[in-house]
Amino acid sequence: MKKTADSYTITATLIITIVFAAAITIPGGNNGDTGKAIYLTRPSFIVFAISDAISLFTSTTSLLSLLSILTARYCDEDFLYKLPKRLIDGLVMLFLSVTSLMVAFSTALYTVSGQENNWILIPIAALTCLPVASFVTLQFPLLVELISSTPWYLWQTK
Repeated sequence: MKKTADSYTITATLIITIVFAAAITIPGGNNGDTGKAIYLTRPSFIVFAISDAISLFTSTTSLLSLLSILTARYCDEDFLYKLPKRLIDGLVMLFLSVTSLMVAFSTALYTVSGQENNWILIPIAALTCLPVASFVTLQFPLLVELISSTPWYLWQTK
């Protein structure tokens, strides 16, 4: 479990770095006079900003959840209850982060180059689904196994 959490921690950290850089260097740049984003009023830019923020917040949540696995006490109770739930939380947040990262990238690409060429939206949308589908296909069995092997009463709120 520690090696799994370690690998996902690296992934979450890379996503945080990417989406933070994307938020700072916004698509299209800034207006030199006002400092505001050039494409601020376009709906595709708003979708970019929201999906980039979602990706940043979910990847940070994933990172914190996975780091709590690496710094756990590793007693019997942790292995049975806390660590599987933290890994599940980290995986779900990482999936949401990857999905919103791809949406942010696609909308940034569309905002900058596709406004005049609407035909570019179809290949962008199709190619966006590829990494998300790959992530789900490769990681979903682990998530299902974790959920099915975790005691049911962990999912109830107290």
